[in-house]
Amino acid sequence: MDVHLDLVGMVVTDMAASLAFYRHLGLDIPAEADDQPHVETTLPGGLRLAWDTVETVRSFTPDWQEPSGSPRMSLAFKCASPDEVDAVYAKLVGLGYHGHCEPWDAFWGQRYAVVEDPDGNTADLFCPNA
Repeated sequence: MDVHLDLVGMVVTDMAASLAFYRHLGLDIPAEADDQPHVETTLPGGLRLAWDTVETVRSFTPDWQEPSGSPRMSLAFKCASPDEVDAVYAKLVGLGYHGHCEPWDAFWGQRYAVVEDPDGNTADLFCPNA
């Protein structure tokens, strides 16, 4: 059996707003993708990240409902230094995104922070503490 993780997908309410958030985290997503119903980008290492609008998902799963409560998974973005964790967090919060957890020195040895994307998905920012 040749099964491997190839794609992580997210359902978004506003494609342009979601893609703008992930561009701020360094993902290379062309501007013309903002009005598309389905967008994919290939990350270093080959894993793909995809976004689908609610309408797109409902086109093949008509009874799909938006989840409620806290997210059960997040995407984690490795930063080059502990100072970069702080800077990226400050940049995103300064742009109006919700800071879920301010930067802190985690007991597992990393500088860590959490920001929410426009749909409430969390993006973790981290770097090993040197």
